[in-house]
Amino acid sequence: MSETTNQNLSGVAETLLMTLYIRAMESQRPDAMIKDEKAVALVTQMSYDFDRVKQIKMDEDDKVTVILRNLEFDRYARDFLTRHPEAVVVHIGCGLDSRFERVDNGQVEWYDLDLPDVIELRRKFIGGEGKRYHLLGCSAFHSAWLDAVSAHRQCPFLFLAEGVLMYFEEAQVKSLVLMLRDHFPGAELVIDAFSPYSVWANNLRLSITKFGVRYHWGLKHGQEIESWGDGIHLLDEWGYFDRPEPRLDHIRWMRHIPLLARVLRIYHYRLGKAAE
Repeated sequence: MSETTNQNLSGVAETLLMTLYIRAMESQRPDAMIKDEKAVALVTQMSYDFDRVKQIKMDEDDKVTVILRNLEFDRYARDFLTRHPEAVVVHIGCGLDSRFERVDNGQVEWYDLDLPDVIELRRKFIGGEGKRYHLLGCSAFHSAWLDAVSAHRQCPFLFLAEGVLMYFEEAQVKSLVLMLRDHFPGAELVIDAFSPYSVWANNLRLSITKFGVRYHWGLKHGQEIESWGDGIHLLDEWGYFDRPEPRLDHIRWMRHIPLLARVLRIYHYRLGKAAE
């Protein structure tokens, strides 16, 4: 791959390069938890100034948790596809992640959804669409993308939103959740959310960088979203200390302090009841 021309990403869209860089760095470790050769190639070839990413002061624990989150979203996707092999998965805010290739079961209908500039990057650097793989360049908060996805309305649906919703206001997140519930009753939704304390702490850290984005929405408990509308049910949740990870052993003491143990969690919901 020859050197590519950097796109003028800004705001929330630019944050995808931070997670891309972390995946690339992790992939080159001898004890890597994930091997993402595409991420390595992109970081090597893109003419983006990754020194901007390095300005965000992240210690090794922070980077490990990003990878663990990535792997856990993969696990949720695989679990859903085990239960529903011919399902439809919509990856909201897909960035430059190659999740489809990691979890594809040969039957799933997959949609990667992100802003037009990001989808343009995917087409240029990763590739275009396939028989069961589709790209949608649109804001998740706009209903324009629903028509394409609704063509499979009779199939089971899974919506994934990793590292996305915390950048928006609660009213926007709520409108998205209710839109998914109303259009795809019975669908499952997997999201991650910072705690309110973590939103404050991370914004403090971001304030000293050149990134112009801030976090806006936090979630103290997953049951809060159940109160947003009828039929929304929390199925389960996951946190970094729920299962032992050797690279986090030195901070496992944090699991005994709720303020620290719940800084970020993944929440798994069912949205309404499927029509019979």
